[in-house]
Amino acid sequence: MVELKLASGMTAPHRLKDLADVLELVRAAKLTSDFAGGLDPFVREKYLDLWRAAQTEDPE
Repeated sequence: MVELKLASGMTAPHRLKDLADVLELVRAAKLTSDFAGGLDPFVREKYLDLWRAAQTEDPE
C-alpha cells in the first residue's frame, strides 16, 4: 500500500493527498527509515523525504 500511494503521488499531480497519507502513516504506525529498504527503488527516496518530514512536530 505504501508503494502504491508513493508512486501515485509522485506520478499524478492531482494525487498529492497520497503523499500526505504516507506521511501520516509514518507517524501513526511509527515506521522507521529502515522501512525504505523494502520498498521499490523508484519510491524509496520519496519515502525517506516524507519520513524526515514526519519527524518534525507540528507547532501548536
